[in-house]
Amino acid sequence: MTKADIVDIISEGTGLTKVETQAVVDGFMATVQYALKKGERVDLRGFGSFRPVRRKARIARNPKTNDPVNVPEHNTVLFKPSKDLKTFLNKESK
Repeated sequence: MTKADIVDIISEGTGLTKVETQAVVDGFMATVQYALKKGERVDLRGFGSFRPVRRKARIARNPKTNDPVNVPEHNTVLFKPSKDLKTFLNKESK
C-alpha cells in the first residue's frame, strides 16, 4: 500500500477531498518526522510507538565477497507495535 492508496481510502471514508486528505497525511508525517528528529518518542495508542535510536559504528561483512565494510554511526527508528495491533493481526478472519 502506498501513500496515495492511504489518501484515497481516507478520502472516501471521511468525505474530504483528496487534496485536503493529502495535506492532512503530509502534515501528520512531517510532525512525526520532526518529533523523531528532536529525539522524542511518538506514541499512537492502539497502533504502536516510534522511537529514535543511535546505532554505533561497526564493522560488517559483505556477504558476497566476505570483505569487511565499515558501517558508520547513524540514526534510525524503531517501531514497537501495540498489544491491540498484535492482537488484531493475529486474529483469525472468518
